[in-house]
Amino acid sequence: MDRLKSVLQALALGVLVLHIDGAARAQSSGAERGLGTTGHLMIETPGALTPAEANEVYDGIADDLAGFYAMSREPAAIAFRKWRRYNSAPYLSATHGNRYVNNYGNRLSAGYDRMTSGFRMPAGAVLVKNSFTVTADGEVFGAAMFIMEKLPAGRRPGTGDWRYVMIMPDGSYEGDSEGDNAAAVGYCHDCHAADARTDFLFYIPKAYRAVAGD
Repeated sequence: MDRLKSVLQALALGVLVLHIDGAARAQSSGAERGLGTTGHLMIETPGALTPAEANEVYDGIADDLAGFYAMSREPAAIAFRKWRRYNSAPYLSATHGNRYVNNYGNRLSAGYDRMTSGFRMPAGAVLVKNSFTVTADGEVFGAAMFIMEKLPAGRRPGTGDWRYVMIMPDGSYEGDSEGDNAAAVGYCHDCHAADARTDFLFYIPKAYRAVAGD
């Protein structure tokens, strides 16, 4: 708890500072190491949060973080907080650089929590994963937003008809598989291809799954 004392005190006082320096690409703590263009920058020593602490940190930064994402003008980045959140608390995702993440989905994503082999999302379904970092020494960094949008059948067979977008926490686009700098997000489908049985989707760790209607 000592390592997070300053973060939780700042939340209580309403003075938590959210850093947005390019998804913490160059943290002053040196907690990240580069993985080149084939994957996420990895947080080597993330601060360990309980679910309650993770929710408390996220509640303290969610408005500011959403405001920065919205600067991209990407529709999903503007609307996502009105959608269902499928997780009960932010959780560490090793496949997203050891950052704390949330999973949101629009109305057409219904069924994401009931995936079975052979499941397919309908065209227009959008899933959004936003993220943040808490370092071991208590610094909080806004991190990237990852978007998956299901395209019409046959539109992009090589990615299972998924569009992948990565937005940085300053609202800039890192890449869009259907637009600029597509190569920067090519590794997204390389990762998701591991579960083609469920339409290239992974679900939330069991301990963090929200109950429908929460």
